[in-house]
Amino acid sequence: MTADILLTGVTGQVGFELARTLSTLGKVWAPTRTELDLLDPIAVAAAVRGCQPRWIVNAAAYTAVDKAETERELSQRLNTALPGELARLARELGCGLVHFSTDYVFAGEGEQVYRETDPCQPLNAYGADKHAGEQAILASGAAALIFRTSWVYGNRGRNFMLTMLRLAAEKPELAVVADQVGAPTWSRHIAEAVAQVLVQVSPTTLGERAGIYHLVNGGETSWCGFASAIMAQSGFSTPVRPITSQDFPSPARRPANSRLSCDKLAEVFSIRLPDWQTGLQQCLQARGSA
Repeated sequence: MTADILLTGVTGQVGFELARTLSTLGKVWAPTRTELDLLDPIAVAAAVRGCQPRWIVNAAAYTAVDKAETERELSQRLNTALPGELARLARELGCGLVHFSTDYVFAGEGEQVYRETDPCQPLNAYGADKHAGEQAILASGAAALIFRTSWVYGNRGRNFMLTMLRLAAEKPELAVVADQVGAPTWSRHIAEAVAQVLVQVSPTTLGERAGIYHLVNGGETSWCGFASAIMAQSGFSTPVRPITSQDFPSPARRPANSRLSCDKLAEVFSIRLPDWQTGLQQCLQARGSA
């Protein structure tokens, strides 16, 4: 099937929203897992060459952060090898690539606001694999945009917001980590921003604007603060008790500081996402009207 845009990962949080926003830019082919096996490099190459897209938008990823510590082969396939393959195919065909990465490429120390040029030092396997995927794309020479985002949530799939809403109806109290800081980011805002970027460029005009951009909602909070806001805005009275990361041990270490500067995106493309509280409010409103 030929299309203007080949979108992978359509069943995920960001992919689902991208399928809607990108449809305004041209014909989108968004194959599901049964239609395209992303674990098969030969099938991926055949699909891309057959589609002949202007843009490949790769929203597919292995996002089970804790399981990535042991499911190394699957994480490396989807988070490192696949992005590299898509980038090389994009270079071969002269199309552009959009890829999504994560705040987990950073060590998350101190209180600095990370910029795109800051050194990466992942704390866990997931972050290491995502960083390796970034490097593979940059080394390919493809016309590529890499968007690092953080704490993604939405009204579908598995995410923190939906988990909190479920637990609020089941438990008398929620205990949530309060010593990790970042920006909760609504998947729809990510998709809308990407569409706004692609309106401004083509694979042949991207030029020096190619590269890595941070893309998160404005402001910052802790997971505990995010949970409290979810309770307040959704009408639950379930109390939220702050705990430390040590109180909630997990197989994969998380960065304590996930602050990302989005100044580059604003300077180059004149795009800045709303603050995270507005994003949460709009997401919950969309949930209620769905």
